[in-house]
Amino acid sequence: MKTTVEISAALLEQLRSLATREHATMRSLIEEGLRRILADRRRARPFKLRKASFKGNGLQPEMRSASWQQIQNAIYKGQGS
Repeated sequence: MKTTVEISAALLEQLRSLATREHATMRSLIEEGLRRILADRRRARPFKLRKASFKGNGLQPEMRSASWQQIQNAIYKGQGS
């Protein structure tokens, strides 16, 4: 199938040089590159956040209306100076 794709002049020149060095066609190198990209993308699984919750009833009653500073103070109570 024929199609037209615009690429930069510098990239085209690199492709031509590589094709000459490897005694390959530009078409074969372009197809190889596209196949590699497609294969890599198929292998890469999308990030999925693992379930990290635990059983419980949420915040303790005394902390439900507390500010973040109050919660932080309770966490570190008795630690440090």
